[in-house]
Amino acid sequence: MKKFFILCFLTSFLLISCSKNENKEDEIEETEIEIPLSIYQKIYKTTSDIYIQDGFVYIHTDGVPDHKSPYFPVNHELYESYDGSNPFVSNFNKNPNGISTLSLRFRIPNKPKKASFSGPTPLGPIGVSLNGVPFYNQYAGPDQPLTREINSFDQFNGHPAPLGPGLEDGFSGRYHYHMEPFWITQSKGKDALIGFLLDGFPVYGPVENGNPIYSISLDEYHGHSHATSEFPDGIYHYHVTSDDPYINGSGFYGVPGTVNE
Repeated sequence: MKKFFILCFLTSFLLISCSKNENKEDEIEETEIEIPLSIYQKIYKTTSDIYIQDGFVYIHTDGVPDHKSPYFPVNHELYESYDGSNPFVSNFNKNPNGISTLSLRFRIPNKPKKASFSGPTPLGPIGVSLNGVPFYNQYAGPDQPLTREINSFDQFNGHPAPLGPGLEDGFSGRYHYHMEPFWITQSKGKDALIGFLLDGFPVYGPVENGNPIYSISLDEYHGHSHATSEFPDGIYHYHVTSDDPYINGSGFYGVPGTVNE
């Protein structure tokens, strides 16, 4: 009988604890969070000052990476032929585009909140990394997986897309990351903040608490909620992973801002 009462007590305790943890996560998700300018200033490669106005943070970048790549012109100081170090590339196949200087103007909510409805992310920029290079989603084109395109990624896991109508510039293109930006995770750490998506929620590296993160551990948007180094009270955040969808899943978790060029 004594064992029975002990078992009942432990069961009740665990149920209450679980309930408290679930409520805590709900509180993190639903509480309005205002991200301070100092955190956005971790984006170190911009073309003008980062500023907050009317509920949005404004971030302007040129989209040019600060690391070496075979996609720079051969006479450029950052040109380097592909060195074979990208673990995702099985047979490097350099695409015909080069790196162009852009004018990307991100307008991102600095009080991000969960969207009542989340549609699919668009092709093109869906966020910005710390070095000013845009993030793209998990598709090479409309509903086209990255399977073949991955072989055109350079040693730091990025590549350029054609500039598109009205932006033609010869041998040039929009450099971007679909997956983990190795230059940033190598310099900042695999568990570090590496950027923001257009909905204002932060993106972290592929490691958390010393363990690798995979898509199966995240929600349908490729994120989850808890405390981070920058947000000790907790925040919803995305992670880059080595498996599809790499950065983001079924649309933005929050209400997206805009990006223009």
